[in-house]
Amino acid sequence: MELFEQISNDIKDAMKARDKVRLETLRNIKKVFLEAKTAPGANDQLSDADALKILQKLAKQGKESAATFTQSGREDLAAHELEQVKVIEAYLPKPLSNEEIEKIVANIISETGAQGMKDMGKVMGQASKQMAGKAEGGTISTIVKKLLS
Repeated sequence: MELFEQISNDIKDAMKARDKVRLETLRNIKKVFLEAKTAPGANDQLSDADALKILQKLAKQGKESAATFTQSGREDLAAHELEQVKVIEAYLPKPLSNEEIEKIVANIISETGAQGMKDMGKVMGQASKQMAGKAEGGTISTIVKKLLS
């Protein structure tokens, strides 16, 4: 089942369960998905890979908003954002651990023959493709720098 269809079905379940936070979050996700499907050049299609990118972006935005609310002393709003992030993260693949990322990056370095920091772009490109949706770019970048130094 496609993510778009799964979200639509889960909206019905959240309505039946009267789960307001989940319902609000899923409706927002569906709205963003529909905007992506109807964007110029999308041909009314949304692949699961694109949907995952959207979910990652929404989760990241939610975490950043929660941090901003916490800094402003609005714990109530921060808690609400984090509840929504939990709903979003349920649809994302399990993130890789730092050890798993290091193994993958080490393999990429040996495959590409990267020698130092001058080859970081080459390694980052492949690492980002292989770990799309499973690791954050900042974490990958830190590990690549560490291994190439």
